[in-house]
Amino acid sequence: MEYILKNAFLVNEGKCEKGGLYLKDGRISALWKEGEQAQMPVKTSSCEAIDLQGAYVFPGVIDDHVHFRQPGLTHKGSIASESAAALRGGVTSFMDMPNTKPQTLTQERLRQKYDMAAQSSLVNYSFYMGCSEDNLREVLATDPAQVCGIKLFLGSSTGNMLVRDPQYLQTLFQEAPALIAVHCEDEEIISRNSAFFKEKYGMDAPFSVHPQIRNEEACFKSSATAVQWAHRYGTRLHLLHISTAKELSLLDERLVSGEVCTNYLWFSNGDYEEKTWRIKCNPAIKTLDDRQALRQAVKEGRVNVGTDHAPHTQEEKEKPYFECPSGTPGVQHSLPLMLELAYQGVFELPEVAEAMCHRPARIFGLKERGFLRPGYAADLAVVAPREAWTVDASNIAYACGWSPLQGQCLHGKVRMTFVNGTLVYKDGEILRPDYRGERLRFSPESL
Repeated sequence: MEYILKNAFLVNEGKCEKGGLYLKDGRISALWKEGEQAQMPVKTSSCEAIDLQGAYVFPGVIDDHVHFRQPGLTHKGSIASESAAALRGGVTSFMDMPNTKPQTLTQERLRQKYDMAAQSSLVNYSFYMGCSEDNLREVLATDPAQVCGIKLFLGSSTGNMLVRDPQYLQTLFQEAPALIAVHCEDEEIISRNSAFFKEKYGMDAPFSVHPQIRNEEACFKSSATAVQWAHRYGTRLHLLHISTAKELSLLDERLVSGEVCTNYLWFSNGDYEEKTWRIKCNPAIKTLDDRQALRQAVKEGRVNVGTDHAPHTQEEKEKPYFECPSGTPGVQHSLPLMLELAYQGVFELPEVAEAMCHRPARIFGLKERGFLRPGYAADLAVVAPREAWTVDASNIAYACGWSPLQGQCLHGKVRMTFVNGTLVYKDGEILRPDYRGERLRFSPESL
């Protein structure tokens, strides 16, 4: 199918300009700005013209950090259910984590996950290869042109994925064939703090202790250690879900990039009393000062924005603090939440595109995605940036059925989502439930 999209505002590469796009064969064939209508192609019988009536077009959002729970945890979510939620939020590409059941610790299990996505994902996909202390050979066999990166847990994780062995880490950082994406929290600090609060409260601890247990010290100490390894061996490192202002000092343009998740840009530790289990995630949501510093880092283009989308059932989440699993869903609401922050004056729309589209494409060396450019994949999110709507049970698409944003009015709504030039979602309806996204490809030489 071919499309002419006219009367739009194109949000791309630092600008927001009125213009249009011509989509053909899954690609952006042409784009033009207002006054350049001569470049608009002539409509043919095979081409559908869509008057966007002043809607805004972003490149499709690239979420570098999701847990879609398949295989083994599909009572929480699946590739099919969560990619459908992503589609409704303008997310056209995701990178999924390895802590499933079984964990993605061999090349064969990694291949199996790609096969699952090829059969069920509505959007484009990639999967991280996971590390444990007994799978180094498997990790080093990862193809950096076919796989987004290597996931390393230096903090609490599922099963045996916490890596502490210095010899393993040395070899990994010396020989890693792909970017290393790391979860950084110091386990000894967390264990010590947990013991203190268990003694103080027993099993009835309030959720407000979470950022005291998983505190700034735990995050910074672990992140600093990872950065030392990266600088020692010249290894590309990506610090996932940065939650503190202090960790921002570890970033540099040469080797060490960073991600902040929408939870840390929206909530603060003052929200635990009201939100309780709904915002328990790892690392913990920190102070207002941390939130402000993270917002400023987004404005300055120093970090990308992901979600750490990690759904659990409401029954699981409603357990007491020490039994409640950490993680919140977010992939459907990340772009609308950033549009709300733009509505509030926190961000400009081009800063949102930089953080959610352009920067992740550059960090991972993603081939021909993340920008509105001729020849690039026609992954697009068409949004009404000031349209008001309220998050509630009737419009939540996650399999878990809940969101920490329930009851929140947002100004900014995704109207349409194109994936590889196909209009898959429009105004609350998935038009092509049979559509399947593509496996993401990477340019490791650009890292």
